[in-house]
Amino acid sequence: MDLEEKREKRPPVTNMMVEEEAALRNGSRGLPPGSWAEAAGPRPRTTERHIAVHKRLVLGFAVSILALLAVTMIAVLLSVRFEECSAAADGPPRASGNGSLPGAARQPPGRPEQEEEEKEARGGEVAEEEEEEEWQRRRELPPWTRPRLPRHLRPLHYNLMLSAFMENFTFSGEMNVQLEVLNASRYIVLHAHRMHIEAVRVAEDKLAGGVRVDRSFFYPQTQVFVVVLNRSLEVQRSYNLKIIYNALIENELLGFFRSSYVLHGERR
Repeated sequence: MDLEEKREKRPPVTNMMVEEEAALRNGSRGLPPGSWAEAAGPRPRTTERHIAVHKRLVLGFAVSILALLAVTMIAVLLSVRFEECSAAADGPPRASGNGSLPGAARQPPGRPEQEEEEKEARGGEVAEEEEEEEWQRRRELPPWTRPRLPRHLRPLHYNLMLSAFMENFTFSGEMNVQLEVLNASRYIVLHAHRMHIEAVRVAEDKLAGGVRVDRSFFYPQTQVFVVVLNRSLEVQRSYNLKIIYNALIENELLGFFRSSYVLHGERR
């Protein structure tokens, strides 16, 4: 009687109970079979291909950052160099086309000295043209148009004195040359470029009187300076040529030029 009463007291088995029991056996904690299968299904993993792509992206980003930094540094260096060159170009005065410094060009117009200089320049140009025409009639080239210096004079001794002024990068000079006359001529031709000639004197010796200078001019095509005398120099005689001049200490490899270097971060 007791067993039968216990069996009668047990609740009836339903379909829900069967499903829950099966779920407990499968370890899905009471979830239905369909939901358990979805929850317990395998998740997709990151493949080696995806990892390689990520590494390439990171490497490309790093390379672009480095390239941007390099371009920025180059641009800064170029801008600094450009400013230094501009300051150096604007700092010292530049020589004019006839080789003179621009100090005389700042004089106010209409002054008698300037008018006389302009007249002398125009007269010199006319005389130079006339002399070139004379040489053409002789069917010869003027000595200042030839690529080499004429050989009618031979220098025996040079005496040169220079004074440099580093405040404005200019200098003044005095040159004395002892010349021996091999062939008679009234022209003295020597190399000169970008200079301002202050005075030219020609003397036979220190005691004898000088030879008068008719005029002098630059010939930029061959970079020479020509001294025209009022008479020819005598053969087998020696003369002294004295020239006083001033010019710029150039910022390029030309003549008397300047250079700089950096020592311990200081430009010298």
